[in-house]
Parts: sequence; structure tokens; C-alpha cells
Amino acid sequence: EIDYSSLIFRLVMIKNIIKLFRTEQYIKNFFIFAPLFFSFQFTFTNFISALLAFLLFSLMASSVYILNDIFDVKEDVLHPNKKIRPIASNLITTNTAYFLSILLAIIALMGSYILNINIFYVLIIYLSINILYSAKLKYIPIIDIIIIAFGFVLRLFVGGYAINEMITNWIIALTFILSIFIALAKRREDIQLLLDGKETRRNVRFYNIEILNQSLKLLSVLIILIYLLFTLSPEVIIKFTDKIYMTIIFVIIGLYRYLYLTLVKNHSGDPTKIFLTDRILQTTIIAWLLSFYYIAKAM
Repeated sequence: EIDYSSLIFRLVMIKNIIKLFRTEQYIKNFFIFAPLFFSFQFTFTNFISALLAFLLFSLMASSVYILNDIFDVKEDVLHPNKKIRPIASNLITTNTAYFLSILLAIIALMGSYILNINIFYVLIIYLSINILYSAKLKYIPIIDIIIIAFGFVLRLFVGGYAINEMITNWIIALTFILSIFIALAKRREDIQLLLDGKETRRNVRFYNIEILNQSLKLLSVLIILIYLLFTLSPEVIIKFTDKIYMTIIFVIIGLYRYLYLTLVKNHSGDPTKIFLTDRILQTTIIAWLLSFYYIAKAM
């Protein structure tokens, strides 16, 4: 006889564990495929290597997310959106969360050691920095933003080591600045919640919404400038064509769409949700990818 109550309990537990892993955040890890895209070395071997690197980094990222939830549980309980997370809502115990975090980190490190020793080193750096971030550094203004942006740069290195093809300093700089832009936009919504009388995280009080608004506008211009310089750089012209600069139209559309959602709609609290739900932004990103590929191949 089937014990349906036990079966339902297990299914609910699995659902909560998957929710704890924050798999929807894996969209950030697509930066790992950037070296493959910009190298145009679309071989089966490179794709499999990049995919394995993506999966291993995602496991490590989940380990870090769990650890962060453990450290943030008191603040998450007060947050209007984060209070439904498994640890904050007491659906998963802290001891279970610690076990899962350690298990995922071990699997990621063992897998990366087998795949590529350089990826192994990058994952150790990523884990170490995020342990410090979760414990202390997230409460230091500006430093918290820099660490988030550095995490995206590490994703580029993982992708580059996976296919033995590193990308240019232009892309590294562009990714770093773009990540700061998105992180500041996220902080802006936290401030908006604070102004509405809803307590979020401690370091938000050190930010000013007007300064953030100006910073976001300035960074958007800087991103456009860096991208333009990248498309006009000698290495890009030699490797692809001098017409790549035409794709900048989609960069501008995407950036100002995000600014609109941030400054006008106040919807920047969850960047992942924005990228997964905003059809205009999705269409713009796809259009940029296709136009870049077409121009590079056709000309």
C-alpha cells in the first residue's frame, strides 16, 4: 500500500530544496558562454566543455545562495518578498541547509578539478569571496556591489578556461560595469522599500536614491561607450568586421529599457525576474545576439 502522506511530504521537501537552490538565478551563469560566443569557435567539444563548466558553476552558485540565506535569515523574514524563502519560512532547517551547501560545493570542486584545474581555482576564489561576503562584506557599502560585479567577471574566466579561449579586456570591463549597473538598480528598489517603511538589509541605509539615479544614468552612458570602443577596436575589426558597431542600437535599447523599468516602474529588485519576464528586454537581447552573429559571419 502506498503511503501517500509520506510521498507528498517528500515531494514538498524536494520542491523546497529546489527552491533553496534558486535555479532561476542560473540565468546569470550564461555569462560563462560569452567566451564561446565571442571566439566563434562553435565546436561540439567546446560546447560540451562550456556546458559542463556552466553546470559546475551553477552548483557552486547554489551552495553560495544557500549560505547567504542562512546568514540573512533574520533580514529575509522582514523582507516582503524574501520572507517566503525556504529557510526564512522554516520549511528547511538551518542544519539541512548547511549540509546541502557543503555537499554542492564539494561536488562542484571535485567536478571542476577533473574538468580543468583553472576552473577549480576560480571556483575556490568565488566560494571564498562569497563566504566573506555573506558573513561581513555585504554590509559594507560599495564593497558589496564590487564583489557582486567581480562574481560576473569570474564567470567569464570559467567560460574562457573551459574552451581555452580568453576574451578581450573590453568584454571583461564591459561585464564588470554592466554588473555594477544591475546591482545598483537592485539596491535602488531596496531603498524604495525602505522609504515605504519596509525594512530590508542594513547597508541600504548608506545609499541615497538620488545618487543611485545619477549613477545609473552615468553607468549606462559608460557601458555604451565601452561597447562602442570594443566594436571599433583593432582586434574586433581584424577578427570579425568593421561593421560590428551597428549592433550598438540593441545595446542602447536594452539599457534604456532597464533604466525605464528601474527609474519609472521600480521593478529592479529582482534582475533575474526582469530578464525572465520582460518580453521587450528578451527580444532586444535575442536581436543583439542574432545581429552580432549575422554581421560577423556575413561581412
